[in-house]
Amino acid sequence: MEGRQRRSFTDDYKRQAVDLVASSGRSIGSVAKELGLRDSVLRRWVELRGTGREPTAAARRPTTQATLPSADHAAEIARLQRENERLRMERDILKKSIANLCWGAEMRFRFIEDRRADDPVTILCDVLGVSPAGYYAWRSRPESQRSVANRELVDDIKRVHRETNGRYGSPRIHVELKAQGRGASRGRIERLMRHHGIRAIMARPRRVRTTDSRHDLPIAANLLERNFTATAPNRIWLADITYIETDQGWLYLATVMDLYSRRIVGWAMADHLRAELPLAALRMAVSAQRPGAGLIHHSDRGVQYASAEYRKVVQSAGLRASMSRKADCYDNAPMESFFHTLKIELVYHTHYATRAEATRDIFAYIEGFYNRTRRHSAIGYVSPIEMELKAA
Repeated sequence: MEGRQRRSFTDDYKRQAVDLVASSGRSIGSVAKELGLRDSVLRRWVELRGTGREPTAAARRPTTQATLPSADHAAEIARLQRENERLRMERDILKKSIANLCWGAEMRFRFIEDRRADDPVTILCDVLGVSPAGYYAWRSRPESQRSVANRELVDDIKRVHRETNGRYGSPRIHVELKAQGRGASRGRIERLMRHHGIRAIMARPRRVRTTDSRHDLPIAANLLERNFTATAPNRIWLADITYIETDQGWLYLATVMDLYSRRIVGWAMADHLRAELPLAALRMAVSAQRPGAGLIHHSDRGVQYASAEYRKVVQSAGLRASMSRKADCYDNAPMESFFHTLKIELVYHTHYATRAEATRDIFAYIEGFYNRTRRHSAIGYVSPIEMELKAA
């Protein structure tokens, strides 16, 4: 439990935390706060690794002086640049206002008000089919209390949406604003988000097989039978493996989830599916949580979890093994749900050139966002760590 015992960190955790400082350009204090660490702890890890920030070669490269064009040529270039800028503005306005085109003048005027700092009012009015005089007349009228309240609420919605990198839709934004003392119904928030084109990121999944159950190794009984309830932390753990695509090939992620809090208590990443991958995740979980004897460890019946080496560690830790039915993902639904969330909110929207890039992002997502901040619908829209603290 985080609030009652000293936290234990694996070498991989420390390495990923230091890499996050080096790659993100953020301060040690900022990264430490995101991961729930003391500044001094993360600073010591950074010093031990000897991490430094040097200017890139691109930043040191001198620029060259371009040849000046003739006067006529310069005038033509200036004209084309103005025309290109006008076309760019019209394109951006249309892209951002496409939902507004079926609205009345009121909503178009509101859109112009939101955009007037970025684009000329005359162009905005021209593209949206309203007159500048009409816009200025609308702007001079006193704003209603409801309009002011909606505008302020939209600002708060945009802030939460931005702080969560677009991962929250109306249900979680509603709960987050309520926790901040901002009272508004979910329906009102949903309506304003729809009107302003604010939506949670979505993507279409790809399926890759990570489970090989075609073996003659021992299979444990299914002790859960889809009863995904736990009365306290460290009573039931779920384990599974997923994949992340990079230009270097697949990166595989093994995780261990505490069913009560939905916290990811163990994780490991590698370029292979051998048994040592989920073993590293399990050892991290056991080292950090120190569970009592009798905890149920549930997984699929893949060759990694059925291997003699994995079963030995499960038994030596005093855990009881449980396995899903063959090829039945619903028998491990909470873990499948986590993988779906990870990919929808992060992986499907990011191109990874290397496995190292993906590893850094996933580490930051799990330890900095999912465990500590993300509101989980299955546990009353609190974060996994909040759920643990409630049980302390």
